[in-house]
Amino acid sequence: MPKILAQGKTIECGQRSNLRTILLQNNIDLYNDGAKVINCRGIGSCGTCTVKVEGKVSAANWRDRARRSLPPHSPTTDLRLTCETQVLGDVKVTKFDGFWGQGSRIVWTPKG
Repeated sequence: MPKILAQGKTIECGQRSNLRTILLQNNIDLYNDGAKVINCRGIGSCGTCTVKVEGKVSAANWRDRARRSLPPHSPTTDLRLTCETQVLGDVKVTKFDGFWGQGSRIVWTPKG
């Protein structure tokens, strides 16, 4: 079973599990500030669930690429939308600041 390391927790999940679903089920602080209330609930339109993912995950689909091509995101960053990402192997997740998680300051790392 794949393992997700995020905010100091190690979480086991099934192959092809949705990263957003698993993080929220395990009480990971996925959203910054007002995005906790105002987000698209996982349909890939708002971009507030953006994180850096290291490890084996699905390729970015059209929703992920489309949303990250719009400001304040950039298609050239290594960020991903958790709601559009499937876990294929062990991964490490890092969350950045900014309403959309697009900032440069780390909010939390895989280890805490």
